[in-house]
Amino acid sequence: MKIKLNNCTINYTERGLPQGTPVVFVHGFPFDHTMWEPQMKALPNHFRAITYDVRGHGGSDVGDGQYTIEFFVDDLIALLDHLVIDKAIICGLSMGGYIALRAYERHPGRFKALVLCDTKSEADTNDAKIKRSATLKTVKTDGVGVFADEFVKAIFAPQTFQTRPEIIETIKRTIRANSPIGISGAALALATRTDTTGVLTKIQVPTLILVGEYDKLTPPSASEAMQRQIAGSEFHIIRQAGHMSNLENAAEFDKHLIDFLNRMM
Repeated sequence: MKIKLNNCTINYTERGLPQGTPVVFVHGFPFDHTMWEPQMKALPNHFRAITYDVRGHGGSDVGDGQYTIEFFVDDLIALLDHLVIDKAIICGLSMGGYIALRAYERHPGRFKALVLCDTKSEADTNDAKIKRSATLKTVKTDGVGVFADEFVKAIFAPQTFQTRPEIIETIKRTIRANSPIGISGAALALATRTDTTGVLTKIQVPTLILVGEYDKLTPPSASEAMQRQIAGSEFHIIRQAGHMSNLENAAEFDKHLIDFLNRMM
């Protein structure tokens, strides 16, 4: 389904009972809502599961490619408003986690619970900003296809290339389907995002933190650092998974997620 929010057409999907507890999944960079398909299939119908494409990705508008994390937060809150959801459980992976943390900082009253997956609270370091610049150069010079081939090397665990090559190809196709303008705009938004570490001690909703055992981009140490600062938060390392823990070991990821969500009923 498509709706107009903040002068941008946003693509979203729903599954489950309309009166169920709402769970909104926010995808990572540079993917789209389909990365959450294993979770959408696994969640019991008593949840109202919602996925959407962050602006510049998937079926949502690309626009001029001039994005900030603040725009992404505005879109998330506008989506909740459109769907008449007062409070939701927000689950974000990587970029989705950055969006979720900033959304909590700005709108804590809209959260019933928080799920942070393969993400961190710190802003980009100088080295990370330089790598974002290299991303833009690759996309603009060599194209999205070359970028996709290189990017997957950093986000999957080494064994996944042997045991689950099909999910790697799926993610490559997802990246290639995105506009170079959208990818570049999202990379700039990530490079300029604020540091949300200060909000961690202020989080007052139940929080689940999940991270892949072999995540190189947002390693378990980053998740452990968040867990120490979020009172009462729950933390699990997903075995045999890299940065895409929800895909690489969906069974283990889903078990922890559904156990947590059922306690939020």
